[in-house]
Amino acid sequence: MIDAEMLAAFAVVTGLTSIVPGPSMLFVMTETLWRGARSGFAALIGMQLGYLLWWALAALGLGTLAKTYPFAMHLLAVGGALYLAWLGLQALRNAGSAAGEDIEPAHAVTRHAFRDGIMVAIGNPKSLIYVVALLPPFIAPDRPVIPQLAVLWMIGMLLDLAIGGIYIYAGKSLSRAMDRPGTRLWIDRGVGAVFIVIALAILYELLSG
Repeated sequence: MIDAEMLAAFAVVTGLTSIVPGPSMLFVMTETLWRGARSGFAALIGMQLGYLLWWALAALGLGTLAKTYPFAMHLLAVGGALYLAWLGLQALRNAGSAAGEDIEPAHAVTRHAFRDGIMVAIGNPKSLIYVVALLPPFIAPDRPVIPQLAVLWMIGMLLDLAIGGIYIYAGKSLSRAMDRPGTRLWIDRGVGAVFIVIALAILYELLSG
C-alpha cells in the first residue's frame, strides 16, 4: 500500500487541482445552470467514468502509449474539444427555448448530460497531463502498481465528487434567475459562450503545445 504521508500529499494536490475552475468543473457548473442540478450531477458522474479511461490507460502504461501513439492521443483530445464546441453552439441555437416548457423529458436530458460528461473528461488534455505528470511521484515502483492506482483513483474520485457538488450548488443558485424568459435567454447564451471559450482554450493548448 501507499504510505499515509504520500496519500495525504496526493489528496492535497488533487483537491487543489479540482478546486481551480478548469474545463471540467466549469462544464459541470454551466451544465447545472443550463439544464438543472440533476443534469449537473449526471455530468459529474459521467466525467468520473471518462476519467476512468485515463486511469485504466495509466495502469497499462500511459506514458509509453503516449510516446508510441502521440497522434492518437492528440486526436482524442481534439475530438473532445470539438464536441464541447458543438455543445456550445447547441446552447446558443436553443437559447431561451426552455423558458416556457422543457424541450425534452427529464430522463433524456439527464442521459445527455451523463454522455456529455464522459466526452468532456476524455477530451480534456489536462486529464492526460494529470495522469502522466502527477501520478508517477505518488506511485512506489517497488510495489504492485494497479492496487496503488485503484486507491489513488478512489481518493481522486471522492474529492472530485465533493468539489463538483460545490460547483453544482453554485450553478443551481444562479439558475434561480432563469425563471424570467429574458434572463433565461441571456444565461443560455452565456452558457454556450462559456462552452465555446473552453473548447477554444483546449484547442489552443493542444495546437500550441
